[in-house]
Amino acid sequence: MAEKIRIGTLVPGGAKTANYIKQILPHGFESFSITFWQTLGGCDLKKLAADCKEVLAGSDAVISSITVFGNPLMDDDKGKETREGWKKLIDAANLFGCDLVTGFTGRIIDKPIPDSMPKYAKVYGPLAKRAADKGVRLAFENCDMGGNWRKGDWNIAHNPAAWELMFNAIPSDNIGLQWEPCHQMVNLIDPMPQLRAWVKKMFALHGKDATILWDVVKQHGIGGSHQFAFHRTPGFGDSNWTDIISELRRGGFVGSIDIEGWHDPVYRGELEMTGQVYGLNYLKRCRGGSFVPNPE
Repeated sequence: MAEKIRIGTLVPGGAKTANYIKQILPHGFESFSITFWQTLGGCDLKKLAADCKEVLAGSDAVISSITVFGNPLMDDDKGKETREGWKKLIDAANLFGCDLVTGFTGRIIDKPIPDSMPKYAKVYGPLAKRAADKGVRLAFENCDMGGNWRKGDWNIAHNPAAWELMFNAIPSDNIGLQWEPCHQMVNLIDPMPQLRAWVKKMFALHGKDATILWDVVKQHGIGGSHQFAFHRTPGFGDSNWTDIISELRRGGFVGSIDIEGWHDPVYRGELEMTGQVYGLNYLKRCRGGSFVPNPE
């Protein structure tokens, strides 16, 4: 496939993954990011990879990344399971034909971000080396999960100051970001300057947008009882994805934009896949359509 920027979607990891992909593949998704929550749940990764390979046979679609979302910086049972999940996904990535394992960084709960850095380096230093030895890259989602600089849980990789600390702590070329504009917008940050500044560290994108209700912000602020922002499927939010993809191309980005569904307040429930397919086709148009080779 000649497309340097694929448009795909997230799919839940587990026994039903391959069948789920089989059902939505005809809509034109070009990549699939398989996601697990906190633990792999005893999933047989070798079988899952084989099943996905069988379903994708004859298409140009790929598995773009494999993910475990959790807090691997904590030493409780779930934290340990998440750390083990990172190891297993790194070891299995080649079976899926991909080189990208993603998730949250984790966080020392309710401590300022700098307090998490020693544990971050201790956990991800060996994981980065393990991944590099296998030709695998690691990328961190930029969701704040309700946290801020001073306190929170799950993730520290949600703002540029934290990224500076992270990449200085482990100066490895195979560690980067799984970025999306939505998480910046709901904090009233313009994502475009950030995209231009950090594009070289962006290994993958989540296709998720946001709608900001500026009248609510002006009347009620952002800390009151009125919701001022909504996560949206691309094509229904405030971002200009033509500009986003243009900046990705200018920065030399090669990879996937995988739609993160199940968040849109309108296109949900029975309209979930309606919204996702609209977002898929919208992002393809913003990409400039399908690749067309130049005449010789």
